[in-house]
Amino acid sequence: MNEEQVKKQSLWTRFRNWCKQKSHDIDMWSRKKPRRREIYLNRKLYLMMFPYLLLFFTFTILPVLMSFFFSFTDFNLLQFPPNWRGVQNYLDLFLEDAIFITAVKNTLIIAVIVGPGGYLLSFVFAWLINELPRVLRAIVTFVFYAPALTGAISIWALIFSSDYYGWANSILMSLNIIREPITWLKDADYILPIVILVQLWSSLGVNFLTLIAGLKGVNREFYEAGAIDGIRNRWQELWYITLPCIKEQLLFSAVIQISNTLGVGAITTALCGFPSVQYAGHTIVNHLSDYTSVRYELGYASAIATLLFLAAIGLNSLIRNLIRKVGS
Repeated sequence: MNEEQVKKQSLWTRFRNWCKQKSHDIDMWSRKKPRRREIYLNRKLYLMMFPYLLLFFTFTILPVLMSFFFSFTDFNLLQFPPNWRGVQNYLDLFLEDAIFITAVKNTLIIAVIVGPGGYLLSFVFAWLINELPRVLRAIVTFVFYAPALTGAISIWALIFSSDYYGWANSILMSLNIIREPITWLKDADYILPIVILVQLWSSLGVNFLTLIAGLKGVNREFYEAGAIDGIRNRWQELWYITLPCIKEQLLFSAVIQISNTLGVGAITTALCGFPSVQYAGHTIVNHLSDYTSVRYELGYASAIATLLFLAAIGLNSLIRNLIRKVGS
């Protein structure tokens, strides 16, 4: 073995010894606190999670932080750095922007009706269908969920078409209830109720499927044990056995329902155009889209997005606390 090989071997040996020493030092350092020790022992798992965490931070956490920062600025994509405005964007939203107040009112009305209503209807339908025989249950589940797969807003546009060919007008005229077609989607008095109806219909799909999957997974032996312990009717079974067994599905369904109700916007645009007549169907998401995609006032839009994000977080926390009490 020549002198150069000996030198290389010695460098490699020194590097390997250095790695061993560092590994030993980190091991000893991790023993000082339980949390450090847990991370050290599960380091391979954290390493496997790193690609996902990097993507999650880049495309979820970082945009939220950037939106929060830009909400205090006058940012329009053309000038950089943006001008600092402090809380002026938030003050303008509530004190100067009458359309935003209308959007908040419409969103709250939709959320109050569609949120609990869609959630309860999804559970009731899932509970009733779960009681059917196996083959019939599979067929009814598919039939019930199939419309949600298509997202057929165009069907609702045809139903509430403002001419003689609209299904609603045609039926009402054939029954001599009306003499002239009603301009459903061009009349401010009808727009919001129609949007609520369509949103309620579209919110049933995923929630229904989630809840019926949870109901099918409940162990039937729990009901037998409950009968021995004193449960005497179906309502007691529901409260003390069924609901506690599907808490995860209830929570997931609630989060989806919150996202759907606060994120209403595409339905109003598809049915009523943008903006809707007298802003009757204007929601917070529509207002956000206006300042993001049309006006390019991203600082003002970021303030709207931040408020919407905080509202979603607050409702999510409230729902979690309510679901924890299920079965108690």
